[in-house]
Amino acid sequence: MKAVRATAPAFAGGETPVSALRGVGAAVAGKLAARGLGTVQDLWLHLPLRYEDRTRLTPIRALQSGVPAQVDATVEAVERGFRYRPVLRVAVADGSHATLVLRFFHFRAAQAAQFRPGVRLRCFGTPRPGQHGLEIVHPSYRVLADGEDPGLGEALDPVYPAVDGVGPATLRRLIGLALDLLPDGPVLELLPASLPALAGLPGLRESLLTLHRPPREADLAALAAGTHPAQRRLALEELLAHHLSLRRRRLAQQQLHARALDGPGALAARLLATLPFALTGAQRRVFEQVRADLSQPRPMQRLVQGDVGSGKTVVAALAATLAVERGCQVALAAPTELLAEQHLANLRAWLQPLGVRVAWLAGKVTGKARAQALAEVASGQAQVVVGTHALMQEGVAFHDLALVVVDEQHRFGVQQRLALRDKGPAHGQVPHQLVMTATPIPRTLAMTAYADLDVSAIDELPPGRTPVQTVAVSAERRSELVERIRAACAEGRQAYWVCTLIEEPDEDGTPGQGMKLQAQAAERTFEVLSQQLPGVRVALVHGRLKAAEKLAVMRGFKDGAIDLLVATTVIEVGVDVPNASLMIVENAERLGLAQLHQLRGRVGRGVAASTCVLLYQPPLSALARQRLDVLRQTGDGFLIAEKDLELRGPGELLGTRQTGLAAFRVADLARDAGLLPQVRVLADDLLERDDGVADRLVARWIGSASRYAGA
Repeated sequence: MKAVRATAPAFAGGETPVSALRGVGAAVAGKLAARGLGTVQDLWLHLPLRYEDRTRLTPIRALQSGVPAQVDATVEAVERGFRYRPVLRVAVADGSHATLVLRFFHFRAAQAAQFRPGVRLRCFGTPRPGQHGLEIVHPSYRVLADGEDPGLGEALDPVYPAVDGVGPATLRRLIGLALDLLPDGPVLELLPASLPALAGLPGLRESLLTLHRPPREADLAALAAGTHPAQRRLALEELLAHHLSLRRRRLAQQQLHARALDGPGALAARLLATLPFALTGAQRRVFEQVRADLSQPRPMQRLVQGDVGSGKTVVAALAATLAVERGCQVALAAPTELLAEQHLANLRAWLQPLGVRVAWLAGKVTGKARAQALAEVASGQAQVVVGTHALMQEGVAFHDLALVVVDEQHRFGVQQRLALRDKGPAHGQVPHQLVMTATPIPRTLAMTAYADLDVSAIDELPPGRTPVQTVAVSAERRSELVERIRAACAEGRQAYWVCTLIEEPDEDGTPGQGMKLQAQAAERTFEVLSQQLPGVRVALVHGRLKAAEKLAVMRGFKDGAIDLLVATTVIEVGVDVPNASLMIVENAERLGLAQLHQLRGRVGRGVAASTCVLLYQPPLSALARQRLDVLRQTGDGFLIAEKDLELRGPGELLGTRQTGLAAFRVADLARDAGLLPQVRVLADDLLERDDGVADRLVARWIGSASRYAGA
């Protein structure tokens, strides 16, 4: 097939399939499509991970350890060895009174035969200290013919994210062909150059060409940091596209109809009067926000975030009373049976004395019990229905579902949440949605990831909660912790020992050979602690247990039949054991701040003073020390979330199934937070004009995935 010529204005959107490029047959097109590269425009936006500077030569004597460089040199000596495995060492020199060693572990005989004394080479790689001075392991190289002068490149060489089945050279060639089809700036641009947000930034065409083909004088440090003006230009447009997709989702939701739950609130008042505690100011404020939303004939889309133990469930219960008062049903979905059971226990304790029927629907509800529950849900007799993913199954039909509450929503897939929403009443109505999370979300992230939701924060803990003391302890003091557990259990309290599993490569850097276990597996820890703590009832729970076994262990711990629970991070969400006052987290330096904070939230839920011990393997990296210091200094989940975003980025905070944030091509929410106010202003302007630019921006950066955004 002939290569396409860049003459048609249609290229403004880059809609041409990659199969139109020279040399792209069905097989290559399929491999590109599997990586999300279906059009010429997709190739424009497949940006380099890093760059290699082959525009200059560096004398061997000027090489610096860790700094990639290109050298021209002549082979002086060759050595093949087989002490542990085949190795080829090639000593080269360039007349600068210094020698460099090229080392190869994987090579063929024909390749080794190329390296003869006197042969000229051009090599590129990263020098590191070796036994005999600097060496480069597996450099890229070419053999130069006598008198050959290959010249130097005019631009930095891009290194692209790999595509399975498509070699780097082929990928570079195809992206080069795609770039040859870039239209002129005015045809390509979707945003007017007069916008204040674009002041001082290059145009889109110039930005793309700069990032794919940086000139030799380009600022490599800025490119590596993601702060180059070309990257800022693309990041602005990408953030705008994601924000628009969510805002348009919100506008579409507001066009839908929902039942206005605007009753007098008598049932909510009765619930408040019977609760054994008073609501905090934050809980009252958030409930009033929810109540105002529910009174409207359009579906509520509200996210309630709050730290572990801040009292989100009671706000959901109060919201449920407003639906029940109007004769409607409520569904509450939680990601695990244990968490769903806790919600069930709380809602039954609060609502059933008021005459509200609370039903239970989970995977383990089978046979006649399931048939009865389904019948009650379908007839409307079950007014509040609590469950897991089972609520979303095809056979579950509601009589009149008006409110859906989803707890820890990032643990559900998009399709699952849509399936539950679609179980609302007919006649063009959809249920109100209340989303809850115990992972506080930084403001910058909420502005982007949840632009389709109203966000409320319960930023006040109930009175009487004792702050958890957090200490960091070296693994060398492990025996002291065993004695501390013995003492705590002897006093009738319970404890957690949380294990993580770490594997690291051999000292020579070879992965997969003789992996060293740097942390004990939970099974081994369970065996050791059981021997060291006779008389202490020790149990084990981890992700490989069957659901029923896991649930039985967790229930035994909750009921006080187990003193010490050895667990993996499966206990991060959904365990409420007020008597547990001690937690040890092994290899804490390997976990992120948000996850450590969630684990710590499992203790300090009762009246006893509680402690969380962060057990680490020395020496600590600077980043790990920073994380542990943050946890020792504060228990504020919102502050911790901000720091976690700064240290690790958004992917792990939201989960990869969220709104595509983990798949940003250019933007980084922590680094580019300063662009977000401009993004909101631009979005307002584009949505008001409604001239199709918003559609084209979303299609350019997100494509078909936008239909799921904010689901």
